[in-house]
Amino acid sequence: MSDAIRSARRALGSVGAFLPAPFTSMPSAGEQRAAAVRMEAAGYRTVWVNEPVGGKDALVQAGILLAATEHLTIATGIANVWARAAVTAHGGAAMLTQAYPNRFVLGLGPGYPAQAELVGRQFDSAIGVMRDYLARMDEPNPIPAVDVRYPRIIAANGPKMIALARDAADGAMPAGRPPEFTAQTRRALGPDKLLVVGMDVIAAEDGADTKNLARKTVSIRLELPGVRDGLKRLGYTDEDLSGMGDRLVSDLVGYGSPADVAALVDRHLRAGADHVVLMPGDTGLDMGVRHFERLAPAVLS
Repeated sequence: MSDAIRSARRALGSVGAFLPAPFTSMPSAGEQRAAAVRMEAAGYRTVWVNEPVGGKDALVQAGILLAATEHLTIATGIANVWARAAVTAHGGAAMLTQAYPNRFVLGLGPGYPAQAELVGRQFDSAIGVMRDYLARMDEPNPIPAVDVRYPRIIAANGPKMIALARDAADGAMPAGRPPEFTAQTRRALGPDKLLVVGMDVIAAEDGADTKNLARKTVSIRLELPGVRDGLKRLGYTDEDLSGMGDRLVSDLVGYGSPADVAALVDRHLRAGADHVVLMPGDTGLDMGVRHFERLAPAVLS
C-alpha cells in the first residue's frame, strides 16, 4: 500500500459529504466558505465538490475551501477530464497538496459525450478517455509540477473502469449502488486501494415524504447507462426495478431518520468501503448543510 493511500485513509475519515451546491445556481464563494466551515464544525473531516464543464473550476473551488477551513480535507468528486488538460490537473493537484498537506484528494472522471462537445472534443469510449488521461498526467513535462504525491481516484461503476482504478490509480469511486456492489468492488480492487462510495441521501424539510423522494431518486438512477443491467447482475429482479420496491430503494438511498441513514452507511463500510460520501442531490446550499448537521451525530459515530 502506498503512503498516499495510507494518508488518504487517515485524512478522509469514514464519512464525508458533498457540498450541496447545485449546478443550476452557483452559490457565491462567501456562501460556500461559510458552508464548509459549518460542515467542519459539525464534525465532518471531508467535503467533496463536483464539477460540470463550465460554470466553475473544481480545483479553484477546492483551494477556496481549503483556505477557509482549518483541518477539513477537500476532495473532487468528480473533477471532469474535459475541463482541463491532464498535465494541468496534475500540476493543480500537486500545488494544492503542497499548500495543504494531506488535505486534498483528486477524484477524476470522463463525464459524458455532451461535455466533451462543449470543449470541441470527441468522446469515443469512457475507458479509453480515462486510461489516456491518467497516462498523460504522468508523462515528463518540460515545466515540471511540484514534486509531491497526492491520492488519485477515478469514478468507476463498471468492471473495466474498476480494473483501471486498480491498475492505474489509487482507487475507485462508484456511486449510487447498493452495499453488495461495494463488496464486489472491494474484491476487484483488492485490500490496498482506496474505495470511496457515493451514497444518495434525501435532504428535505421536516415532514417531507422522504420515502417518495427516495423512489424518485432511484428512478433517475435507473435511467443512467448500465445501471439496470448492473443491478440485475446483483440479483435484483425486473419486478424490483419496475416497481422500485422497498428493498431496492432502501439499498440505494439513505432516507428517513438519521439512524436509518447511518445504518446504510454502516452497511457500505462493512462491505469494504474506506469512505462513504453522502450525496444530497439538487438541493439548496443552506438546506443541504442543515440536513448534514442533523445527520452528523448519527453518521459520524
